[in-house]
Amino acid sequence: MWNYFSVILLLHYVSSQNTDNCICIRYTLCEENNGTVITDGANLIDERIGPFCPSCDCGDDEVCCSIDGNQTTPVPSLRHNKCGFRNPDGTGFKIGNDGEDTTLGEFPWMIGIFENGTYKCGGSLIHPSVVLTAAHCVRKDNYTVRAGEWDSSGISEVLKHQDRKVASVKLHEKFDYKKRNYHYDIALVFLEKPLTLDTHINLTCLPPANTVVSNVRCYATGWGKDKFAADAKTPAILKKIDLPIVTSSTCQSQLRKTRLGEYFILDKSFVCAGGEKDKDVCIGDGGGPLVCPIDGQEERYQQVGIIAWGIGCNDENVPGVYTNVPVLRDWIDREMKSKNLDTTQYQY
Repeated sequence: MWNYFSVILLLHYVSSQNTDNCICIRYTLCEENNGTVITDGANLIDERIGPFCPSCDCGDDEVCCSIDGNQTTPVPSLRHNKCGFRNPDGTGFKIGNDGEDTTLGEFPWMIGIFENGTYKCGGSLIHPSVVLTAAHCVRKDNYTVRAGEWDSSGISEVLKHQDRKVASVKLHEKFDYKKRNYHYDIALVFLEKPLTLDTHINLTCLPPANTVVSNVRCYATGWGKDKFAADAKTPAILKKIDLPIVTSSTCQSQLRKTRLGEYFILDKSFVCAGGEKDKDVCIGDGGGPLVCPIDGQEERYQQVGIIAWGIGCNDENVPGVYTNVPVLRDWIDREMKSKNLDTTQYQY
C-alpha cells in the first residue's frame, strides 16, 4: 500500500539515480522497491475472483423464480463420447431469458470450485479426474469441485450435479501470486475420484500447442457478478457471454490507456477477448473457460483461455485478459503424463 512515507522514499531513491533514462510518471506506475517503471501491471489489475452469494432478497421460505413462464421441453441430447460438444438446446428444459442464461448442460465441461462450502471460482473438465483452472483460484488443497451444476438455487435441475474432493493441486512453476501480475495463471486440480460423464457432464477440448485463434467470437461462462461495483448481482443460473478474440497488439494498446499506463507489456502467457460495452466477465468468474468454435465441426469447441483478470468490468475498448491455453498446452500435457493420465481425451 502506497503512503506518504513510501512516496518520499521512492522520490529519494529515484533522485539519487542517473537521470539520463528517467521519465516523469504517476507514482502508482513506479516500482516501490527499485524505482523502475512497472510494465507488467503488478498490483494494478483486478483478478476475477470473489465470493458466490446468489440472492434476490427472498423471504425465509421463498426462492428466486422466473415469472414469464416461457418454458419449453426440448428433445434430450445424447451424450457425446468426444470432447468439446456444446448442447445449445440443453439436456432437460430451458427457461426464457435475456440470452445470457445458459440452458441445462449447454456447456457440460463447466466446473464450480468450492472452498469450505462456498463457491470461489470456475474451472473446466479436461479429464474425468482433472479440472483446469486459474492458479490464483486454488493455492491450497482443501477444495471441492462440482460438475453438472447449472442453477445454484437447486430448484430447476432435473439432472443431478456431482461433487468430488480434491486430491492435489499443481500450479505452474512460473506463477507468483506475490507479484500480482498473474503471469502463467494456470493450475490443474486432480480429483480423489473420477467424475462420471453424462449428458450434462463432459470434457472440453484443448487446442494444439501454440495455436493462434483470431477473427472469431467465443463464449465465456460463469456464475460471477454482473459488474465491478458494490451493488453488483450474482446470478443463480450459469451465464454465458459471447466475446470477440482481440489480438495481443490491440489488447496491449487498449490496456495501456487504462491505469496500467503506456509502458504496460502484455505477457505471452495471456490472450485477450471482449472490449465491448456491457459484455464482460467479472468478479467470481475467475478460472472459468473461454471456448472458441473448432473450424468445420458444428457446435464443437476448444478452450482457448482461462478467465484471469481485467481492469474493472464491462467497459468499452477494455478487453478482458485470459490465460493463454495453447501457449501452455505443453505444460498441461507434461503434468498429465506425470500422473499417468490420458492426454488424448481432450484432443480433437
